[in-house]
Amino acid sequence: MADEPLVLGIETSCDETGVGIVRGTTLLADSIASSVDEHARFGGVVPEVASRAHLEAMVPTVERALKEAGVSARDLDGIAVTAGPGLAGALLVGVSAAKAYAYALGKPLYGVNHLASHICVDQLEHGPLPEPTMALLVSGGHSSLLLAPDITADVRPMGATIDDAAGEAFDKIARVLQLGFPGGPVIDRLAREGDPAAIAFPRGLTGPRDAPYDFSFSGLKTSVARWIEAKRAAGEDVPVRDVAASFQEAVVDVLTRKAVRACKDEGVDHLMIGGGVAANSRLRALAADRCERAGIRLRVPRPGLCTDNGAMVAALGAEMVARNRPASDWDLSADSSLPVTETHVPGQGHAHGHGHGHTHDHDHVHEVSKDNLYS
Repeated sequence: MADEPLVLGIETSCDETGVGIVRGTTLLADSIASSVDEHARFGGVVPEVASRAHLEAMVPTVERALKEAGVSARDLDGIAVTAGPGLAGALLVGVSAAKAYAYALGKPLYGVNHLASHICVDQLEHGPLPEPTMALLVSGGHSSLLLAPDITADVRPMGATIDDAAGEAFDKIARVLQLGFPGGPVIDRLAREGDPAAIAFPRGLTGPRDAPYDFSFSGLKTSVARWIEAKRAAGEDVPVRDVAASFQEAVVDVLTRKAVRACKDEGVDHLMIGGGVAANSRLRALAADRCERAGIRLRVPRPGLCTDNGAMVAALGAEMVARNRPASDWDLSADSSLPVTETHVPGQGHAHGHGHGHTHDHDHVHEVSKDNLYS
């Protein structure tokens, strides 16, 4: 509909320069430039390399999106951008670009939350989100269960990873198996030819006294690595396909079990799964099976919308415009640790409890903290 808000979204939280254009809940353009190949030789994302790649890709990617959508920049009703969480330098490139476009065009600016955007993107495929929505977000940087009564103003954390995120564990096991980076897609592919019951790897945080909705994959990662090392030390061949299948099954078993439990406990009859690992074929299949048996409707966007993209940012931005949420101030800054409870950043009148634009990660190479493991 022509009267629905037309919004351009910019996503630069990691190594994908994503620009999407949405009218209401209709996707018009989804343009992406990835720098993943530039990071592969490091075995993880190098923040400085990602930031420079964003700088080089930003203007061409915006122009490509506008052309694909068949709209003029002057037609836009707003510019949305990921303000956090993510890599500080990468986020700053996106926020700076969004400010420049919004200021030059005289359009409102909306700094939005990366995780809330991953939930909102499902509207582009399956229509308006039910309220409340239960969401399982699984990626290289996040494994979270979230309850969203209002995607633009009220997102509540139910559970999260206490150590390694699921996608991070995929990459680390792929490294041990010498499968390259990123590891998610290759493990998924090999697992289809393996036996998921071949090796009894542990399921973290599933005991009766454990947090019902939190996740832990560090112990699983260590267990798998030691199993592989023991085989090699004994001079035996490592059954790579069986290891991949058994490891993958341990991850998706815990994810789906806890997500279904959260839906039942909260009386929510549907589950949305997003984030890069949502592209995993076994996660989708097991979630579909368990949801069907529990009477829960499953919503999973197509794989291209699960990984980092500008469309998800535009989707949340369009929802902000439609619900008359306040635009961000011009002093909007990137916040690498923006909490999910802050779905967007209106401005200084809504200050956070911690400073903007700071990161506690001083490593030169990020060990796979990325949402687009399944690109």
